[in-house]
Amino acid sequence: MSQVFTKAMARNIFYGGSVFFILLFLALTFDTIKVLPERDNRANLTEKVAHGKAVWEENNCLGCHTLLGEGAYYAPELGNVYKRFGESKEAIKAFIASRPVEGIPGRRSMPQFNLSEEDGRAG
Repeated sequence: MSQVFTKAMARNIFYGGSVFFILLFLALTFDTIKVLPERDNRANLTEKVAHGKAVWEENNCLGCHTLLGEGAYYAPELGNVYKRFGESKEAIKAFIASRPVEGIPGRRSMPQFNLSEEDGRAG
């Protein structure tokens, strides 16, 4: 066997590898599409959840907060806010309604979004 690596050999390796990984990608995509309905929570999504997501996006909460590590790191993580407020939805609503609170040195306060009663029930 020759110790020379020719252009034809490189081309064959490139094309063979490309075809292999394209087929692998298609197989994994097909498998994901097949099992996704069994793994997600589509049945649990209600109108309240959709409205809560819309409120979240309209007010750009992710611009300051993180949720499960995704988003900006300016304001506190929101993934554990329910536990931090003693598992009280009313305490969370009262906290958001009382914003802004001025006077904390070195910090800007959360803006007042003036959420409607319907927005407060969302999610």
